[in-house]
Amino acid sequence: MNKKIKNIFLNSPFKSVKHSSYFYAYEELFSNFVDKELTFVEVGILNGGSLFMWKNYFGKKARIIGIDNNPDSKCSEQYGFEIHIGNQADPNFWSKFHKKVGKFDILLDDGGHFDIQQATTLFENIDYINDGGLIVIEDTHASYLKKFGNPNKKSFMNLVFNLTDKLNYRSGVLEQHNKKCLKQPISQIRIFESICAFKIDRSHSSISKKIENDGKNLNMKDHRHEDSSRKQVDKFYLLFGFLKKIPFIGKILKYFFVNFLREKIYILAIKKERKKIEKYFF
Repeated sequence: MNKKIKNIFLNSPFKSVKHSSYFYAYEELFSNFVDKELTFVEVGILNGGSLFMWKNYFGKKARIIGIDNNPDSKCSEQYGFEIHIGNQADPNFWSKFHKKVGKFDILLDDGGHFDIQQATTLFENIDYINDGGLIVIEDTHASYLKKFGNPNKKSFMNLVFNLTDKLNYRSGVLEQHNKKCLKQPISQIRIFESICAFKIDRSHSSISKKIENDGKNLNMKDHRHEDSSRKQVDKFYLLFGFLKKIPFIGKILKYFFVNFLREKIYILAIKKERKKIEKYFF
């Protein structure tokens, strides 16, 4: 499959430039859309060569739309493509575009690569992607290049990492943090080399809940922390277990340990263990 889309690209009648690693990402992301009815939008088309690639790849049922800031790109309309001229960093452009086109299935951003262009393209289109569809931002290596004003805390990739955090805050376990969770209907964030893909699915974008089945409980002892510092803290508590039997002192000890001391000691223990992780950060 990898050679298929690459060969289509190489045989396009007009010039187009792609990085070699992208074809793998394309197959991973787009193969399920082949020969399906869909509307595909690409930002940044230049000579129009990629439009032919997408048309030949997705098949005759695909509606292929191109967006560029250069009015000369309108020339691709003679080959049956829909072309819209406008600035991808301008929300007003997207508003007009949505009124003309309606909802679509895939948006691929191969435009200007500046952080504001990529961010605006992502957030202005989320609500106009059909469920199961994708927004794919190419050339995210721009987040590390000087000519794009990067590295920077507010680069597009740092925005992606922030969105990943917000997606994880949907966990029901983090109930006290759910206000921080991702509100947009993004169900997946996939990162490839220089490509980020956002899957839009409104039915899988809510706060999760813990679910248990009706299977038999074997009452197995939980050994998750058997070899951790947390276990050592609990052993410390058990050493003074005889104090729990003293009526008043036992209650104070239990309250103090469970509600205060244990968590403080846990944090210190975890900090000690965290030093072992440093070798994985390189």
